[in-house]
Amino acid sequence: MKKLALAAALSLVATGAFAGGVVTTVAPIEVVEDTTSSASGILVPLLALILIAAAVAAND
Repeated sequence: MKKLALAAALSLVATGAFAGGVVTTVAPIEVVEDTTSSASGILVPLLALILIAAAVAAND
């Protein structure tokens, strides 16, 4: 009977030891890049020039 109790106690202790270790998770780094084109800086002045030219042509 003592051997059975000892075996049961050791099996309970051993399962806790082999259950697993500390699991660390690292979140992946998300890289966000700007997708603006180089033509966006010229778009507003170009539209303003077209509107001014249309206004001058309409006055003649």
